[in-house]
Amino acid sequence: MSDSIFEKIINRQIPADIVFESEDIIAFRDIAPQAPVHVLFVPKHRFDTLNDVPDSEALMLGRLMLAAQAYAKSIGIADDGYRVVMNCNRHGGQTVFHIHMHLLGGAPLTGGFA
Repeated sequence: MSDSIFEKIINRQIPADIVFESEDIIAFRDIAPQAPVHVLFVPKHRFDTLNDVPDSEALMLGRLMLAAQAYAKSIGIADDGYRVVMNCNRHGGQTVFHIHMHLLGGAPLTGGFA
């Protein structure tokens, strides 16, 4: 299996606008933003899709959510609101097969789900 574009970012083989990094997560601005704030939160250990994440990695999934929450608070969008999205497989809109979560905000978002 070849390295995903995210693994190349994690390994500093290609540049990215990194806004957060911990031992197991990296976050960087999306190159084609869909909102004023559009940041991708990516685990450093690769799982191709959400379907591939074992129960033993539940803590890592929680860390992704909490990293997004902390970042939203740090840039001042938490009180107005934001969206987090994780796509799974092609019909779910996933285009990079290394799980990741999108944080979108900074303006009112349309097309959401109740």
